[in-house]
Amino acid sequence: MGHLRNKLEWCLNKAKKESKTHHGLKEINPNTRKANEHIEKANHNLKAMIYLIRGDLYDWAINASFYSMYHCLLAILSKYGYESRNQECTFAVIEYLIETKKLDLDLKWLRKITSSSNEPKEESIINLREKFQYGTEAMVNETKIKQLLNDTKEFIDIVKEILKK
Repeated sequence: MGHLRNKLEWCLNKAKKESKTHHGLKEINPNTRKANEHIEKANHNLKAMIYLIRGDLYDWAINASFYSMYHCLLAILSKYGYESRNQECTFAVIEYLIETKKLDLDLKWLRKITSSSNEPKEESIINLREKFQYGTEAMVNETKIKQLLNDTKEFIDIVKEILKK
């Protein structure tokens, strides 16, 4: 927990130093309205993912999946009184909330989204996104893309339940 706590402190200090246009993590008043707006954006990205899959643009569908799930994480942060403009800071605060039992979310979901030393690189959505966004490959295994679609839908539903509590 020491490394995680240090990461959170770094993220919070980064935002304080940078002020309004920060690229870190700010503590704010919990904001249900903003949390719901992030869920709307997650649903918007899910629709884009479905559209891209239908057009056989699987590489771009991965991006839509990642950002759909990422907006779910931002929704959770809004509920718990944080604003993040840094992916690593977002991941760190979610992990902190899980480990301190403030957030009832299986850590496996965070590991599906972020890179983890416990899993092969291609297993996390962020690594898939980076591979297809920065690489030259365009085709993704159809089974993998269907699993990502199911995971994205399921994660949105899980986060909606978290927001109701």
